[in-house]
Amino acid sequence: MDDSRTITVPKVMNASQVAEYLGISKQGAYNLMNSASFPTLRVGKRLLVSTDRFLEWIGEHSDNNKIKV
Repeated sequence: MDDSRTITVPKVMNASQVAEYLGISKQGAYNLMNSASFPTLRVGKRLLVSTDRFLEWIGEHSDNNKIKV
């Protein structure tokens, strides 16, 4: 039995999509996206993140270090 899954994500994610992907609240995603270590792209008042940069960020921060937001 193959347990691999394919998840389709857009090239750019907003706070709701980040929250869903990480399994956190939307407010938690906004807090994360306003933190200095997160690769946020600001377009007007919108907070976005490139999916490629987001996945890189996860890889860089997934070594059991807690992230201060």
